[in-house]
Amino acid sequence: MPQTTLRNEMADYLEAHPRMAGALFTICLLLMQAGNAAANAATANNGP
Repeated sequence: MPQTTLRNEMADYLEAHPRMAGALFTICLLLMQAGNAAANAATANNGP
């Protein structure tokens, strides 16, 4: 049951602060791109 309460609190907060929903979405997009860039940089590139 505590998880349901947390979801309700988060939904209530985002309803009261709609701009924060956009900010959270943007942060998630940036984190996903940073993860892909880090994974791409970590690949080994053997010489010719």
